[in-house]
Amino acid sequence: MDLVLRGGRVLGAQPGGAWLDVPADVRIAAGVIDEIGGGLRGGREIDCRGLWILPGLVDLRAHLREPGAEHEEDIASGSLAAARGGFTTVCAQPDTQPINDQRTVTDWIVRRGAEVGLCRVRPVGAITRGFDGAHLAEIAEMKAAGAVALADGERCLRDLGVLRRALEYARTFDLPLVQHALDLELCEGGSVNEGATATRLGLRPQPAAAESAIVARDLEVVAWTGARYHVAHVSAARTVALVREARRRGLPVTAEVTPHHLTLTEDALTSYDPLTKVTPPLRAAADRDALIEGLCDGTLDAIATDHAPEGLTDKELELEAAAPGMIGLETALALALGLVRDGLVPERRVIEALTLGPARAFALDAGVLGPGVVADLCVVDPDLAWTVDPALLASKAKNTPLLGRRLTGRSVLTILGGRAVHDLHGRCA
Repeated sequence: MDLVLRGGRVLGAQPGGAWLDVPADVRIAAGVIDEIGGGLRGGREIDCRGLWILPGLVDLRAHLREPGAEHEEDIASGSLAAARGGFTTVCAQPDTQPINDQRTVTDWIVRRGAEVGLCRVRPVGAITRGFDGAHLAEIAEMKAAGAVALADGERCLRDLGVLRRALEYARTFDLPLVQHALDLELCEGGSVNEGATATRLGLRPQPAAAESAIVARDLEVVAWTGARYHVAHVSAARTVALVREARRRGLPVTAEVTPHHLTLTEDALTSYDPLTKVTPPLRAAADRDALIEGLCDGTLDAIATDHAPEGLTDKELELEAAAPGMIGLETALALALGLVRDGLVPERRVIEALTLGPARAFALDAGVLGPGVVADLCVVDPDLAWTVDPALLASKAKNTPLLGRRLTGRSVLTILGGRAVHDLHGRCA
């Protein structure tokens, strides 16, 4: 039965990149977008007046924890959180148990994601076996099984010889290598941003240079090898500048930023709340301003959630002892739209950074809409106010400092291959 989304504001990139922003109907038939235009009819129609119709959102960085840590999250709960957040494509990080460093694990994640069927789970394979930083993983086999990128989870690839070989293999198989940029020697065990706030709170600091120094080093090897290189969760102003300059030089470099680094600063730590502890840490206001500027000018390609579920026993500790990370799949869209309402980031850039930008960074078949395109769509009410209630979150974990906070903007309908996987108001019932 044809489904028509009637009277919405259709926003997003078309195949080829041309931008669409029109009031229109969208007709879906046999799982693909059949037509975008006026006066369309179908067997089922949904009134979308006052709503936005976007390509399904794309997340480059989510820790789904399965296999191995299903008490924190699993593919079913993580996929449901993604669907409720408007995400139809999610790149699953390889820090599973066992680590996704071989084809059998990649195969399993792909199959499990398809069985759940709430979003398209795209595995990221490990760079090195067991994240040992020394021996390359089964890159060819993981690519054949469906891996879309390479990363060593929350570990920085530190050995330049291994980095060179990894980049050469990544180039051979046309995969981006994702770096968690963090120099452990410069960190000296610190877990919060180095500056006046850390000093005042008496917490061990971590300098922003621990991130930018790794990126500066890596870019020399990227220029040498010509391989695709992606910087995960950029947090420092200097890193933004390095990526911007690399792009000007024509290097194949992309980068992402998290919603929490765009909207929070180190001042959030003054309550010693372990829910504010993330890696990389929340930085100074000047860093946040640079991240926003980098998002506006396209230096930062994507907003990635870095959805990192943690159990209560890992978070209900003193701040320095608590595990870093926060969930973000269900709140990312609202936080991003808040940047638009505050006049900090243009509306189009936010939508691009949640759809086309991440899809292009990892060469994913996603992030666009138009006739003949698979109907992965996100219908958004940009004015819907809602409260982050832990009892209503789909994620098994509740580790976010946004609990109890009032947000504005939400996906009310998420469509995957023409099928509703999230329907906040029961319009498809």
